[in-house]
Amino acid sequence: MSIFEPSYLKNMTIINEGHAFVGTVMLTCGRIQAIIPQKENVNIAESNGILIPGVIDTHVHFREPGLTEKGDIVSESRAAAAGGVTTYFDMPNCQPTTTTPREWVKKTATAENKSRVNFACFFGATNDNADELKRLDKRRVPGIKLFMGASTGNMLVDNKETLRNIFQSSSLPIVAHCEDSDIINANAHRYRSLLGNDIPIKYHPLIRSEEACVRSTALAIRMAQETGARLHIAHVSTARELQMIAEAGDNVTAEACLSHLLFCDEDYSRLGSRIKCNPAIKTRADRDALRRALNDGTITTVATDHAPHLLKDKEGGCLEAASGMPMVQYSLPAMLTLADEGILSYERVVELMCHAPARLFGIQWRGFIREGYYADFVYVKRAKHTVNKDDIISKCGWSPLEGRTLNWKVGMTLCNGKCVYNTNEITNAAGKTIFYDQIDDDVRGQAVTFSR
Repeated sequence: MSIFEPSYLKNMTIINEGHAFVGTVMLTCGRIQAIIPQKENVNIAESNGILIPGVIDTHVHFREPGLTEKGDIVSESRAAAAGGVTTYFDMPNCQPTTTTPREWVKKTATAENKSRVNFACFFGATNDNADELKRLDKRRVPGIKLFMGASTGNMLVDNKETLRNIFQSSSLPIVAHCEDSDIINANAHRYRSLLGNDIPIKYHPLIRSEEACVRSTALAIRMAQETGARLHIAHVSTARELQMIAEAGDNVTAEACLSHLLFCDEDYSRLGSRIKCNPAIKTRADRDALRRALNDGTITTVATDHAPHLLKDKEGGCLEAASGMPMVQYSLPAMLTLADEGILSYERVVELMCHAPARLFGIQWRGFIREGYYADFVYVKRAKHTVNKDDIISKCGWSPLEGRTLNWKVGMTLCNGKCVYNTNEITNAAGKTIFYDQIDDDVRGQAVTFSR
């Protein structure tokens, strides 16, 4: 089958850098040659579809190597393409963990051979690899992932002296999972003594509690302020953390994940362990605070923490069911649906999911529709649809959003100028419908580079 590589995208409704306009984008050799505006100040609420930069999801777990029964780079990068994601950053807690230069090189080489979209691989901090952090290639490694709560393998780091050494040693951004293990363990012991080993899932946010998050986040912020390290706090889940982050200064930023924006603890009774994740989904008040923080600058990026598990692994209560859920295929349509509901603007969705990740991590030539940049685009059409199991591309075969109606659907994804996903139909601002060939499975993404 042929690879579709357009030379222009004509008369499209475009959202880019805070503006909505109708224009034509000229492409050549996988790059943007020119942008020709035709009409300014378009009302997106009246548009049938929009063209935006490809989404950059800086927090995914694609499970390769070692956990490929749940997902792998091929399956999950296909799901990413179907969600309008043209670049992802993969986390290091696979098997073996990406905590040595050798494993990082091996994982990156695997992605170069298999990934359908662009990628980068985090390097994981441990109790004994701080010296390696100083020697990492700043142009190729997006940052250091630091688990300050229970994690896979040897990646839990909760000794203060070791933490300080990591913060002092890293010149790359530190992306921290902030939960206090001592608090979590004490809570688990208390609820186990009251309820036995089969603790119902509704207690998950009481075991992995607000206080566990707040104490760990406070420590991470203090370490960043004392050492001058760049700290990006992953998957913030509480209103109290948001307040601390807002007061922390410019070198501390925050990520919100789709799960904490869509769900609250009231949803455990309906969805059970399908929405079990770490940090836990918490109260409606916390969810609403996170939604407000999308607009006031406290939240810098929105990601998915895409973490597929087989459904059999999600069985059981707080102590048995696996934590994590697949989200990458539906993150953009879900965020645009929140925009329809007035939670945030369409321009703000593009800022949080496209522009800000590129700016924060220093990604070269991506994240914006600008002349000379790579032609990474997603066309999203306004089309109500209910998430259906049969449409799920992720290898695990399920989604916590099954049965949920979204207002938008990805129609086409271009990565480096080539079509990596399409539904054979896009409609431009003039109402013209254009049909494209199916893509070729031999299309591969690129390892992104960073300017530092």
